[in-house]
Amino acid sequence: MTDEKTLRMVLAKNGQGGADRIEWVDYAKGFCIVFVVMMHATLGVGEAAGREGFMHHVVEFARPFRMPDFFMIAGLFLALVIDRPWKSYLDKKVLHFAYFYLIWTFIQFGVKIPVYGAEYGYDALPFLYLSTLWEPFSTLWFIYMLPVMFVVTKLLRSIPWPIVLAGAAILQIAPIHTGNLIVDEFASRYVYFLAGYLFAAHIFQLAEAARQRWGLAVIGLLVWCVVNGVLVFTPTTFLGETIKLADLPVVSLALGVAGAAGVILASALLAKVRFMEFLRVCGQHSIVVYLAFFFPMAVSRIILLKLGIIDDIGVISLIVTATAVIAPLILYFVIKKIGFGLFLFERPAFARLDTGTRPDKARLQAAE
Repeated sequence: MTDEKTLRMVLAKNGQGGADRIEWVDYAKGFCIVFVVMMHATLGVGEAAGREGFMHHVVEFARPFRMPDFFMIAGLFLALVIDRPWKSYLDKKVLHFAYFYLIWTFIQFGVKIPVYGAEYGYDALPFLYLSTLWEPFSTLWFIYMLPVMFVVTKLLRSIPWPIVLAGAAILQIAPIHTGNLIVDEFASRYVYFLAGYLFAAHIFQLAEAARQRWGLAVIGLLVWCVVNGVLVFTPTTFLGETIKLADLPVVSLALGVAGAAGVILASALLAKVRFMEFLRVCGQHSIVVYLAFFFPMAVSRIILLKLGIIDDIGVISLIVTATAVIAPLILYFVIKKIGFGLFLFERPAFARLDTGTRPDKARLQAAE
């Protein structure tokens, strides 16, 4: 298990103890957010067009590790803050995400009022909006789920970590499908978040080893790509149903862990050579992209499909993905320039419990 002292020692040993940003972590977050946007954009285009393109294969390839890596990175720095008093902890790990969830649920729900009004009736809108407090809304479920995991992990601190980890693994393997998004996603994802927290020191050591022995890291990545691809695209029969090998119990857990390790290796190598810096920028501002990608995604999809200039669904999906990633970054930098609207992406002082302290910026943080 990684405690605060151990994690700080590992960071210092690898020359990262005093850094405000750790580049390979930003690259990893960049991978995560781009894959998440890609999934929503590609599936949305396919559903609207009634057919699929090459991007659907990319989305399918990333399915086993897309969210596991996201949650593992989210738990990576938890050891640095988990022993803080509850007031400080709740401020940084609960209220931080609750603020953005409430703000952006209001915005997203407002944009969809005509759709919901036509589908459910306008008299049903107040209850629909209120239900977002206990049923995560649309694409914002990730930042709803993170505070739950942060609180649960702190509450379970007194239980030996092998027992908690085993329980989390059992939850992931078990066929839990209650229909409640909070329960189902917690059961499916918590083991990865917990692994990021418990094995943070080993994860940083893995990233440093990849930087030092890049040839071996590249070979490992190639092997993982082949294995992941074979398991993802090979069907099998399980309990009378046809599924992919990647979805088999235990196999899905192993692929999630292996995929997260693969993203870490790739991120460490990219950070070493400073290649694909755009990914690093996306990772550094992942919450900006995550919160605001839905609108440019929907608009660009509608425009491209209506115009009919491009027939290839894969190309349309790629353009929609790029637009949905880049547009929020442009919006954020424009807001930073004009100085108005920062409350959309940066938590103001009134939404803090520790108002007397200087806001803790991005220093050694990943789940932001």
